[in-house]
Amino acid sequence: MSQTTKTDIITLSDVATKLPNFITKVPHILNGLKQAYLRTPNTPAGLGIAFEKAVKRNPKGIALLFEDQSYSYEALNEWANQIAHYYLFLGAKKGDVIAVMIENRPELIATIVGLAKLGVTIALVNTSQIGKVLAHSINLVNPIAVIAGEEVRAAIDDVRKDLNIAQDRFHWFADQETRKNAGTAPQGYVNLAQVIGQFPKFNPATTSTVIGKDGLFYIYTSGTTGLPKAVIFRHSRWTLAYGTYGHILNLGKDDVMYVTLPLYHATGVVVCWCGVIAGSSTLAIRRKYSTTGFWQDVQKFNASAIGYVGELCRYLIDAPTTELDQGHRVTKMIGNGMRPNIWSKFKDRFGVKEVLELYASSEGNVGFSNIFNFDNTVGFSPTPYAIVEFDKEKNEFVHDSKGYCKKVKTGETGLLIGKITSRSPFDGYTDPEKNKSVILKDVFEKGDSYFNTGDLVRDIGFRHAQFVDRLGDTFRWKGENVSTTEVENMVCEFEKIAEAVVYGVEIPNTNGRAGMAAITMKDGEELQAADLTEMLSVFKKCLPAYAIPVFLRVQAKVETTGTFKYQKNKLKEDSFNPNKTNERILVLLPGSTCYCDVTTEIFGNIEKYQYRF
Repeated sequence: MSQTTKTDIITLSDVATKLPNFITKVPHILNGLKQAYLRTPNTPAGLGIAFEKAVKRNPKGIALLFEDQSYSYEALNEWANQIAHYYLFLGAKKGDVIAVMIENRPELIATIVGLAKLGVTIALVNTSQIGKVLAHSINLVNPIAVIAGEEVRAAIDDVRKDLNIAQDRFHWFADQETRKNAGTAPQGYVNLAQVIGQFPKFNPATTSTVIGKDGLFYIYTSGTTGLPKAVIFRHSRWTLAYGTYGHILNLGKDDVMYVTLPLYHATGVVVCWCGVIAGSSTLAIRRKYSTTGFWQDVQKFNASAIGYVGELCRYLIDAPTTELDQGHRVTKMIGNGMRPNIWSKFKDRFGVKEVLELYASSEGNVGFSNIFNFDNTVGFSPTPYAIVEFDKEKNEFVHDSKGYCKKVKTGETGLLIGKITSRSPFDGYTDPEKNKSVILKDVFEKGDSYFNTGDLVRDIGFRHAQFVDRLGDTFRWKGENVSTTEVENMVCEFEKIAEAVVYGVEIPNTNGRAGMAAITMKDGEELQAADLTEMLSVFKKCLPAYAIPVFLRVQAKVETTGTFKYQKNKLKEDSFNPNKTNERILVLLPGSTCYCDVTTEIFGNIEKYQYRF
């Protein structure tokens, strides 16, 4: 079931073959590393400082494109400065929090830059949140104000009475080009575009006072259960991202980065944007992702790079072929989650030369980036980390005779942990108890500390790794641990299947959880009678018996979050019960050579333990 081949193992000679292309980037990378690592928590750092440097390098260059709007670095900086001076007038100071809930558009970008210059922590609220989840997310971080776009005002109004915010601190942007027309604010809101007009456009003095340990963002983790958790993202971490993969991307003044990912998420607002700022390049944004509009926008904005997550790539490669597939100048892409089974296909079809895949979590302290442009890897890490042996059956670390953790060998899979140091700190969650649960002590020696990522990765040599799975995304069946990510990849080997979401479900009177896959078909494809046998044949070729899905759910569309994460909770709740969904459910009954439909009768027999799975 492994996705690793011998060719995936990276040696010094493999790196040597990549050096000619890599060397051209070295001056830019060294400049970035200097900024990333020659710093302390008390050193001036962060988004505001970096943006002002980009303005000096390229004042008349285009900083931002959106629909038919265009803003130079100078113009965008002046807009951000007016926002900053307004909040200084209101008494906002370093350490305060302001909740920002605006969809991907210029008002969001200007707001982020302006508040970052003050050292105010920006709570990037998911624009799809409503009700108690929204109220929880805002109250959790104790903001002094809310900045809302008209597009989310109804959601804000619905919970306003539950928010612990002064009534005169609800600020609003019209859903239009507010630099040209501020619009009229609804009752109970301050028109931010209008009130900032009287404030100066020069850089505030506060920018240089912002230091590494100051908060930049609160980014919310969706998690799989419970209410969202807020993770602090400090200016030091932003500077680390900016100095490493921001410079490794090696964009220039003529480059345009196209981003459709939601900017309330770190991949969009940090990973993609920091590369743009590092190169004084152009950021082109779209309000929401569109498969049909993606390459049209790329062409319209003359983009040379794109931001991605894995499922976005899946949507694009499953779309019908058009002349736009290579009718563009995109050669680079940066993001995470590119699946091995489409990696080379994607590069070939769309003419991409460089995939800067990376690994980082909003809360963690360890990062990888694919600086040498290998396939099927999250890349190389300069930060201190270890991949250690972990017994998934017992859910515990494997220890040596002295009680310390053991590192895996090259080619083996283990649990990724990041060493906590002054230059690789763990900033953590708002919940102290959550922080305690993910910090490991005395891992290799007395007194050391590591962050437990909860991620299983494979050591493929030369400080490179492959992502395998989240610990929580594995389940146990037939005495074996099943990796949902790997099964998802293999299920998609059947030519008619476009996408698969794998999870474990309980069958009465059996141990563990049986595998179930929610599948979507490629456009124009349907499951025929012969496919029910052929699918099983394909699965048997690439999966061990215990990992073959027992159940299949045929969906018209796989539901995802705004950040393209699968929504598995509802699928798990419905399980294989045909009475809970109108979608087709199939089962591989014991001894059968093909899948069959789960009828009410068959479901009842499964519940009665009539079949011995």
